[in-house]
Amino acid sequence: MEKDLPPGEKLVACFRPFLEDLASTSLSRKTVRRHIDNLWVLGGEIIRDLHDTPSLRRKDIAHVLRDVIGDDGGPLIHGGDSEEAQHSFDSTCRKLHRFLIQPSR
Repeated sequence: MEKDLPPGEKLVACFRPFLEDLASTSLSRKTVRRHIDNLWVLGGEIIRDLHDTPSLRRKDIAHVLRDVIGDDGGPLIHGGDSEEAQHSFDSTCRKLHRFLIQPSR
C-alpha cells in the first residue's frame, strides 16, 4: 500500500548499517542471506503491526523497531512458519538488537 512506503523506506535505512556490518564480517554468504531474508520478514511484521495498530504510525519507526526486538528475539512470525524458521528469525532479531544498542549507534 502507498502509505506503507515511507515506514518501509525508514526501516531499510535502519537495517542498512546492520547489513553493511554483516557484509564486512567473515560470515558465509548463505548466513548473510539468511539474515537478509529474516530482516525482510521483520519488516513485514512491523508493517503488519502498523496496520493493526494505526497509532504506531505516529511513532518514529526506529523506536517501533527497537520495541519489537530484544535479547529474546523478535515477534512471532505470522503464517504458521516452522519452529526452525522462528528460531532463525529470533537469532537475526537478537543480532540486530545487539548491533543497535552498541554505544556508537
